[in-house]
Amino acid sequence: MTAAERHAAAVGDADARPLSEADLKRMKRTPQAKIIRRALGLSQEDFADRYRIPLGTLRDWEQGRAVPDQAAKAYLTVIAHAPEVVREALKS
Repeated sequence: MTAAERHAAAVGDADARPLSEADLKRMKRTPQAKIIRRALGLSQEDFADRYRIPLGTLRDWEQGRAVPDQAAKAYLTVIAHAPEVVREALKS
């Protein structure tokens, strides 16, 4: 099936139409903190406690009320790549 045929099939399927520009503009991006926390299988409370992030701050990030600053984004990236290393480093 060519790309044009796939697109035509998607547009023709009322249950699986491609998103319009308006749809994309109104959608919110899932916060990185939430994706990382869920991938680790942790509750908000456990994630906040394990990585020493204030629970209210984590909730604000996940609910879009606040955005992590550059340092927090870097910290979340390190957690995503090496969660056990960060956990061990914070134990001492």
